Amino acid sequence: MSREQRLAGVFVELADTLVADFDVIDFLHTLTERSVELLQADAAGLILADPQDQLQVLASTTDQARVLELFELQNSEGPCLDCYVTGQPVVNIDLAEVETRWPRFQAATTAAGFRSVHALPLRLRGQVIGAMNLFCRNQTSLSDDDLAVGQALSDVATIGLLQERTVRHGEIVAEQLQAALNSRILIEQAKGVLAERAGIGVDAAFAMLRAYARHNGRKLSAVAAAVIDDPLDAAVSQSLGHSK
Repeated sequence: MSREQRLAGVFVELADTLVADFDVIDFLHTLTERSVELLQADAAGLILADPQDQLQVLASTTDQARVLELFELQNSEGPCLDCYVTGQPVVNIDLAEVETRWPRFQAATTAAGFRSVHALPLRLRGQVIGAMNLFCRNQTSLSDDDLAVGQALSDVATIGLLQERTVRHGEIVAEQLQAALNSRILIEQAKGVLAERAGIGVDAAFAMLRAYARHNGRKLSAVAAAVIDDPLDAAVSQSLGHSK
């Protein structure tokens, strides 16, 4: 299958999730996964602005990518932050410039085994709501075609979060993003509980949670709550806790 054919399928997949009550966290994780796949990156992380315009990590393909995103926010430096502020892609930056502009971030990414990073904005016209980092283990450059594909995926995600009804009613956007942030915290807790219970890594624990939620038509946050609080849903907790 050519990349063009795969890209068409991904757009259909993303559009298929844009229903009235779509799962924001799962949607954003799908975006990061497909971006890694189509742009030949090794990991991706995504930040969004909450209702108070504070940036939060909402999705990542690996826990390592999530930690690097958190590092950016805690140290107030990195390509994702610059991308969010300017609303412009931050790509193909020379290694010397990376070290000059973001010395602490460069040290952290190098220690994690990544040699290049790119950032794409989540934007709709003049409104920027977040940014996505792509982490590469090799020194990788994005071509014009790569950049067009990556930005198109980010634009689709932005449209998904800012549908017409939420553009007209800004408070719905705030409520949606706040709900997503609350769900993210719950899911992170459930990952730790399940990892400990099943004796697996946190990335594998999240994959298990997500697969169970999709297979059973449930939201990630609901499954996460069941894992954390057994009395709420013993069947879910038992099923996940004994799966290896």
